[in-house]
Amino acid sequence: MGSSFSLFSSNESSVFGDVPEPGLGDLPEGCVASVLVHLDPPQICRLAMLNRAFRGASSADFVWESKLPLNYGDVIDRVFEKNNSFVKGLCKRDIYSRLCSTNSFDDGTKKVWLDKSTGKTCMSVSSYGLTITGIDDRRYWTRIPTEESRFCSVAYLQQIWWFEVDGEINFPFPAGSYSLFFRLQLGRAHKRFGRRVCNSEHVHGWDKKPVSFQLSTSDGHQATKECYLKEPGKWTYYHAGDFIVGKTCKSMKVKFSMTQIDCTHTKGGLCVDTVIVYPAEYRERLQRFNCNQSLRSSHLLKS
Repeated sequence: MGSSFSLFSSNESSVFGDVPEPGLGDLPEGCVASVLVHLDPPQICRLAMLNRAFRGASSADFVWESKLPLNYGDVIDRVFEKNNSFVKGLCKRDIYSRLCSTNSFDDGTKKVWLDKSTGKTCMSVSSYGLTITGIDDRRYWTRIPTEESRFCSVAYLQQIWWFEVDGEINFPFPAGSYSLFFRLQLGRAHKRFGRRVCNSEHVHGWDKKPVSFQLSTSDGHQATKECYLKEPGKWTYYHAGDFIVGKTCKSMKVKFSMTQIDCTHTKGGLCVDTVIVYPAEYRERLQRFNCNQSLRSSHLLKS
């Protein structure tokens, strides 16, 4: 009897084969998606390569809708205006991907994008989107094409008595805290024998009086800051101020300016690239960038 039972067990194993153990690929997509919703976008994309279940779960609309700004519809309407019909044929993952790309608006003078890792809103305003006193007079200002700008062009100040740069942003910023910076450089950079060098011969006047930065919002917030411009030869992010969007709104108006209007002396040799708006928690990242640039700037100045 024992031998017959042993024979039966052996036959059963040979007929049905070894039963495979369950693995990650056997998990229901809904369960996987419920886990993915708690991860950040890069992690979701990496896990999507594991197997078919994770790949399918990573495409779930509710996963990516949780990564989009709450008012992403208003953002799309503001950025794409009449061309926003493309959204109707896209899933939430593709909408997120499209908003993470750099999207131009306001006749190309502004660019906005979502940070791929956090989904936070970032913006950049070109020098063409700023009101610069004397910009049309070539005795004072010139436009310089350059690969060092996101907009491929900067405004270069040769010399002026009254220095004033103003700007304004109307945008449906998602709720959160934001910091505004001016990206500036003392001196004019160019390539010589394939190496970057900076001509600082026109740099003067910025050590006599500080530059005043001002910021105000449509909800009544105001900020003022003063600092001296220094360290020729490197791009520096000068912090103008912070503002808070307490709740998602249709549009937040942000006005900002940079002035040095003491007419007892001239000032010059300044490149104005962009004004950027980043989530406030990114401020430390830009400060590290400034420090790293300081270490390199001494090698860039033209003797």
